[in-house]
Amino acid sequence: MGHAGMAAAAVRYLRSAGSPAVAGPVEMLPRPELRSVGADERAPVDQGEFRRVLGTFATGVTVVTAPAGPGEPPGTGPAGFACQSFSSLSLDPPLVCFMVGRTSSTWPRIARAGSFCVNVLGSHQGDLCRGFAVSGADKFAGVGYDAAPVSGSPRLAGAAAWIDCTIHAVHTGGDHLIVVGRVDALGTGDGSGDGGAGADAEVAPLLFHRGRFV
Repeated sequence: MGHAGMAAAAVRYLRSAGSPAVAGPVEMLPRPELRSVGADERAPVDQGEFRRVLGTFATGVTVVTAPAGPGEPPGTGPAGFACQSFSSLSLDPPLVCFMVGRTSSTWPRIARAGSFCVNVLGSHQGDLCRGFAVSGADKFAGVGYDAAPVSGSPRLAGAAAWIDCTIHAVHTGGDHLIVVGRVDALGTGDGSGDGGAGADAEVAPLLFHRGRFV
């Protein structure tokens, strides 16, 4: 199951988080000791080979969006970027996560907003994804969206699913950051949830495999 399928499953299961399926609170485990990995400890893995091999793992494609946060200049629009590294994380409490490069110019804006919406893209939204994958452009020009119900983050029209979140935690992961979000609201493009843009019919997910959409 790709990440888009996982997100769709998360929509179904997270909605039942308040059911008696979970008998009690999850016991917290001791926090592992964290340390930096020395250069002499790194495996001699070629970056090109790393990308080639990991590219065999098909993923869903999302656009992570956020409203303009406090301190943004007047007239500043919302923020957003294309993200493949998204996953459901926890049922109780309901958590999801995504990974973003440390050098991302969009991430600081999402961090300032303190919230985000994950838009799981449909199979017809490849061009939309490409638009959100570039830097230095108005990514929302000509893009239809409404406001997610809790955060106000852009909820893109035609998306297969959307997950509205508050930033819960941020962890380091090499040259990326691991952003954990607590789910406040969510829905799919099949008309479940509270509706929203593109909620009239089931939407097939956009998949990415070996460097291209499939």
